[in-house]
Amino acid sequence: IVGASSATASPPSINGATPASPPFPWATNRAAIHHPVSYLFERGITTVEGEVKCKRCDVLKTVSYNIAVKFREVRDFVSRNIHDMDDRAPKAWMTPAVPDCDGCGQRNSLRPVIPKEKERINWVFLLLGQTLGLCSLEQLKYFCACTGQHRTGAKDRVLYSTYMELCSQLCPDRLFNLTAERQKRGQQYS
Repeated sequence: IVGASSATASPPSINGATPASPPFPWATNRAAIHHPVSYLFERGITTVEGEVKCKRCDVLKTVSYNIAVKFREVRDFVSRNIHDMDDRAPKAWMTPAVPDCDGCGQRNSLRPVIPKEKERINWVFLLLGQTLGLCSLEQLKYFCACTGQHRTGAKDRVLYSTYMELCSQLCPDRLFNLTAERQKRGQQYS
């Protein structure tokens, strides 16, 4: 189980106001901005937790993801598919598979709980579960606005930007650098 106490240091107050405290130990005090995986591991944070709810029987439960394992799955997926994505989220991200409910047996029904208050969305949990596609376009645009990403266009483009930005926050790496990837594709046609 993850403890929030040592995840972040208290930032200095600005004009006498203290910034909001992070909603999760893997988040910073800035909306939609997260700590790199290396920072989390240094502080003993190895899992990310979130709530899921059955859309049929309404059972609510907490799910925990191992950061190293789940992030490797996302990274491997991106590595295998980046050249076919063309700045658009693939079908697997647009319509993500979710687990069956072990309570009522309903197939594909345990969906992550996504709060209406956008600043409380557990972005890293959704990324590691590869369920960001369950967010509304408005929620994805909020994330992109907070992180300085382009946020207009169809949902598949905004979702792609959200995935890549989150991955880049967790692992600052050329693979997730949208600008570098676009330049590389442009060089293919030069």
